Amino acid sequence: MAEEEGQRLPYVSEIVLKKRKIRDELAITRRTQLELGKYGAKKGKKSNISDIKRPEQFIKEFRDKELDLIRMKQRAKRPKSMVPEPKSKLLFIIRIQGSSDMHPKTRKILYSLRLRRVFSGVFVKASEGVIEKLQKVEPYVTYGYPNLKNVKELIYKKGYARIDKKAVPLTDNNVIEQALGKYGIICIEDMVHEIANVGPHFKEVNHFMGPLMLSKPEEGVIKGKKQPYKEGGDAGDREEAINDLISKMN
Repeated sequence: MAEEEGQRLPYVSEIVLKKRKIRDELAITRRTQLELGKYGAKKGKKSNISDIKRPEQFIKEFRDKELDLIRMKQRAKRPKSMVPEPKSKLLFIIRIQGSSDMHPKTRKILYSLRLRRVFSGVFVKASEGVIEKLQKVEPYVTYGYPNLKNVKELIYKKGYARIDKKAVPLTDNNVIEQALGKYGIICIEDMVHEIANVGPHFKEVNHFMGPLMLSKPEEGVIKGKKQPYKEGGDAGDREEAINDLISKMN
């Protein structure tokens, strides 16, 4: 009995155990991916070997996301003197970048702006809170001041309502009146007027209408550069120049 008590198991720290677990899980994942890449092509669907991720790719993605978070915090610390005052009450925001290197906190802000997909667009009422959010997610969006012509064409061409979790085109004024009649809004023309002028029921009309899915622009219109628009990139404040982009994507 004394001999058994003397033969204690070697102590292994919790950190080492966690590293071993992660290493083993990666090894299993890697082995599965290799097997699919090697034998999957024999089945009905061909396996795309380029889709197989190496461990170093996972590490790179993790580092990119952490870098995205650091840059987001740096942008949020810009002095207010560097942030221009809005020239209009109405802003139109377009998401122009994907999410491969996006930190979850950045994605959360985009989702709070209802920008879940690339090339989706939303009308927002310009405020200090909105400008702060746009600063944080600047590389992924571009925005500016839409004119009346583009507001009208966007709502007529891309507008739809969310009813019972289904997208319903804004072709029947009865649908609009049933949802917004209590605010004095009974047709699509009233919706355009409320959005364009940021009326007292802007919030209700805007949420009745889902995010607008714009058409993918022609090659070269969006170059994929995350630098600010004023520095030759795609992102950030375009002011009135947003109308040219809207025309090409509507």
